[in-house]
Amino acid sequence: MATVDITVMGAGVFGLSIAFACLRRGAAVQVIDPNGVAAGASGGIVGALAPHVPEQWNPKKEFQRDSLFMQPAFWASVEDISGEPTGYAKTGRLQPIADTAALVLAQSRTAGADLHWQGQAQWQVMPAPDDGWSPPSATGQVINDTMTALIHPRTATNALAAAVVAMGGTIAPAGVARGQVVWATGWQGLQTLNQNHHRQIGNGVKGQAALLDYDAAGKPQIFVDGVHIVPHLNGTVAIGSTSEREFNDAHSTDEQLDDVIAKAKQATPILADAPVIEKWAGVRPRSRSRAPMLGHHPQRTGEFIANGGFKIGFGMAPKIADVMADLMLENVDRIPPPFAADANL
Repeated sequence: MATVDITVMGAGVFGLSIAFACLRRGAAVQVIDPNGVAAGASGGIVGALAPHVPEQWNPKKEFQRDSLFMQPAFWASVEDISGEPTGYAKTGRLQPIADTAALVLAQSRTAGADLHWQGQAQWQVMPAPDDGWSPPSATGQVINDTMTALIHPRTATNALAAAVVAMGGTIAPAGVARGQVVWATGWQGLQTLNQNHHRQIGNGVKGQAALLDYDAAGKPQIFVDGVHIVPHLNGTVAIGSTSEREFNDAHSTDEQLDDVIAKAKQATPILADAPVIEKWAGVRPRSRSRAPMLGHHPQRTGEFIANGGFKIGFGMAPKIADVMADLMLENVDRIPPPFAADANL
C-alpha cells in the first residue's frame, strides 16, 4: 500500500486547497469525500472575493487581506497544473452610495485602505460611471475598490480537484485515513461537533443564488442592498444570495430567491430582461465566531480541522491551505488566535 502523508476528509475548497498546498511541498495526499467534489457550498455559483472594510483592523481582516493578495498566483498555478479554467479575475467592485451619511463614511475609509492594503489595492469614492453597467446612485457617487476579485466556485473547485490528481493525489468516495488527518467537512462536520459538545460550535446557513444569461465579462462586480452581482468570465452574471438559518430542504429554491433576483434587476437596470438560466441552493458552514476554525481538532486527538469559512471560504482558502500545510507537515503554527479551533468551544 502506498504511503500517505496527509488524508483530507472533504473535497470542497478548503479540503482541496489544503491537499494542493501539501502536494506542492512534496507530500503524498489522499482526499476522501463520499459525496464527491464540490458537492456542498463549494459547488455554488456566486464567487464574490471581497475584502472586509478597511477600518477597525484586526487579525481576521489581515489574514483575509493576505489571502486575497495570494489569489492571483494561487489560481494561476491551479489553472496551469490542471489545464482547466477557474473563473478567477481581479476586476474590482462598485457600490452605490445612498446618502450623505454613507458618503462621509465611504470617504473616511480611503485612508484605512491606503494604510492596510499596502498599496496593492485602493478604496476610492468617485462619480458613478455612465456606462450602462454601473448601478444608479442617489448621490451620484460610488465606492470603487480594486481589491475585490471574482471566481466561479464550482469551476474553480473542479479545477482544484483536477490539479490535485495531476500532481499525484487521489480523490475517492471512501478509504482508510492514514498519515495526518484533516477534517474539512463543511456544515455537516459542524453538526457532528455540536452533537459531542455542550453548546453549539457552528451551524449551516442556507444560501440561494441564480445565474443570468448576460455577458458582462471583465466588468466590475456590484454590491447593492446586500446583493452580490458578479459578472463571470463565462458570459453569465451571478446573483446572490439569501442567508437562511432555518430551512427544511438544503437544495430547494423559492420566493426568497425570486426577491433577490428582483432586487438585483431593479438595482442594475441593464439586467432587467436577462433570463435566469440556473437557480442554486446550498448550505454554508458558519462557526459560532463566524471566523474559520483551524488547527488541532477539538474532538479528535492528533487530528486537524479546517471548517467554518462562512461567506469567505474561497477568499480565505489560499492562506488557510498554507498555514494548515505548515502545521501538519512542519509543526509550525501560524494560525491567528481568533481562528484556532478551540476559540469556538
